Amino acid sequence: GLGHGSVPTVDSHEEIRMNIEMIRAAQARLEGHVRRTPLLSSPFLDEMAGRRVWVKPECLQHTGSFKFRGGWSAVSGLGPETRARGVIAFSSGNHAQGVALAAARHGVRAVIVMPSDAPQTKIDNTRALGAEVVPFDRAKDDRNAICNRLCEEQDLTLIVPYDNPLVIAGQGTCGLEIAEQAAAEGITKADVLVCCGGGGFTSGVALALEEEAPGLRVRPVEPEGFDDMARSLESGVIERNSRLSGSLCDAIITPQPGNLTFPIVSRLAGPGLVVTEDEALHAMALAFSRLKLVAEPGGAVALAAALFHADEIEGEDLIVTISGGNVDTAVFRMALDKFGG
Repeated sequence: GLGHGSVPTVDSHEEIRMNIEMIRAAQARLEGHVRRTPLLSSPFLDEMAGRRVWVKPECLQHTGSFKFRGGWSAVSGLGPETRARGVIAFSSGNHAQGVALAAARHGVRAVIVMPSDAPQTKIDNTRALGAEVVPFDRAKDDRNAICNRLCEEQDLTLIVPYDNPLVIAGQGTCGLEIAEQAAAEGITKADVLVCCGGGGFTSGVALALEEEAPGLRVRPVEPEGFDDMARSLESGVIERNSRLSGSLCDAIITPQPGNLTFPIVSRLAGPGLVVTEDEALHAMALAFSRLKLVAEPGGAVALAAALFHADEIEGEDLIVTISGGNVDTAVFRMALDKFGG
């Protein structure tokens, strides 16, 4: 569960607790605080993909990523006394910023444990949103041990980035929007490509669609070399990545799928899709030129799959999330220099 001051352990009863009611409750708490992002399209992208592509740009969300949904859901979902003591989170940046802004707007303290090699813009933004940043070395330090120590010493509540029912429920609100927007466009059957790290976004959207748009099927998309979810879906057990860093898609690099997210994704999602780093950069350049959107590499993998892996996808319509836009200028410039011409 959401054990106070410890990394949650998960048992087989957890998925039963994760249901559509939690997502609807999160949507009610997010009302007036979250941006309802549009569903965009471009004839140029349709032509490249050989089908209609509908883009859900969560890069336009507060803090530049869908993570604000989960952050707000988690902070607003805590009991008032627990919340007042403050929250702690670990993140390479997007979850950090989502939790930091949600905490700031609730007037409570946020401590964020971040890898020291996270993109500088993410570290700066997290501090600018009022959080205290505690850096750690990805290779040497035990992130969970640091979090647990701070939780105990300072009586903070840990908000993990994906294996947390309140966070999954918040990310699921994006799925409720997709269901409504797809219905408005007359889309009843389509794959929904979701950028996937630990699976919080993927599982939340999948749970929402199961109830609200059963003809829409989620498919997780990951970068090459960090395709733990795709491999886990194939084998039926949680598979771990051999490397923990070294990808431009830093936003969606996790050691393995979550204990809470994996059963949901394996029950509801189609096969995973895997893209190269260059495909992600190319998708960033196309999102910029065709949709006027700024995407970060990890946020562009689903669009990359839509455009460059069309043969692995079926159907006339395809819905794609751009999950985040928090990209360093140098990386964005590299994408445009390489593929913008």
